[in-house]
Amino acid sequence: MVLSRLAHGLSAKTLATRYSLEPYLVSKITNMVTRLLATKLYPEFIKIPVSRRRLVETTQAFEELTSLPNMCGAIDTSPVKLHSFPNDQKFAATYKCRCGYPSVLLQVVADHKKIFWDVCVKAPGGTGDATHFRDSLLYNRLTSGDVVWDKVINVRGHPVRPYIVGDWCYPLLPFLLTPFSPNGMGTPAQNLFDGMLMKGRSVVVEAIGLLKGRWRILQDLNVGLNHAPQTIVACCVLHNLCQIAREPEPELWKEPDENGLQPRVLDNEKSFYFFGESLRQALADDLHIRLSSR
Repeated sequence: MVLSRLAHGLSAKTLATRYSLEPYLVSKITNMVTRLLATKLYPEFIKIPVSRRRLVETTQAFEELTSLPNMCGAIDTSPVKLHSFPNDQKFAATYKCRCGYPSVLLQVVADHKKIFWDVCVKAPGGTGDATHFRDSLLYNRLTSGDVVWDKVINVRGHPVRPYIVGDWCYPLLPFLLTPFSPNGMGTPAQNLFDGMLMKGRSVVVEAIGLLKGRWRILQDLNVGLNHAPQTIVACCVLHNLCQIAREPEPELWKEPDENGLQPRVLDNEKSFYFFGESLRQALADDLHIRLSSR
C-alpha cells in the first residue's frame, strides 16, 4: 500500500477507499514505513564511498566519462513541491523556491550508477544551494577532515584527493569543484574542463529525474510538512534499492532549469577556496595537454 502511494502519488483518502481503511490509518502506516526506511535502512543503502575498492570503481567510471581523474560524485539540489501549505505569508516566502511554488529542498550526491551516496533534506525551498550545502552534515564532515579518502593522486605537483562536482551555485572547495565560467568565457583549457565537469554532473541530474519519475509522490508531496523530510529520504533509499537491483528505469522527470548566483567566499573558507582554485586550474591544464596530444 505504501509503495503504491509513493510510486503513484495517491492521496491517503484515495488509498483508504481502495483498501477499506480510514484515511488517518493510511497516513499512520505511511509514516511508520517511511520512518523505518529513512532511519533503519538509510545507513545500509546510502553510504559515502570511502573503501578503496568502491573508490577505484567510482573514480575510474567517472574518468571514462569525463577524462577527469579522481572524481567520485556529483552534487545537486532539487525542490520537492509541497501539495498543501499553511496559509502564513511569513512561512510562504521562506518555502517558495525559484520555480515559484512552496517546497522543501533535497540535496543529493550521486555516483556514476546514479546511486545516491549522500542525501540531505533540511531546508525550506527558498534556501540557496550553497547555504543548504554549508548547513549539511556532509559539508561539516568534509571540512573537518572526518571523511578519509583512501586514494590520492598527483596532478602537475598537486595532491588530488577524491572530489565531487557541482554547478555554479556551489562554493569552490578542494573537495567540491565547480565550473570556471557559467557561459564559456574562460581560456580553452578552462572551457574544456567546464564541459567535462558538467558531463560528470549530468549523472546527478539524471538520478534526480529517475527519483521523481519512479516515486511520483515527489512531484507533488501530499504528506504533512513534519513528515516531508522522512518521506523524501525514504524515496531516495528505495531509489538506490531499484538502481542496485537494476530495475527498469522509468521516463525521467524533467526539472525546470534554474540559474542561481555564484556564492561568495566565506572567511573560514578562504584557504579552501584558494587551494580549490589552484587544484582546478592544474586539472584543467592537465586535461587540455592530454586531450590535445591525442
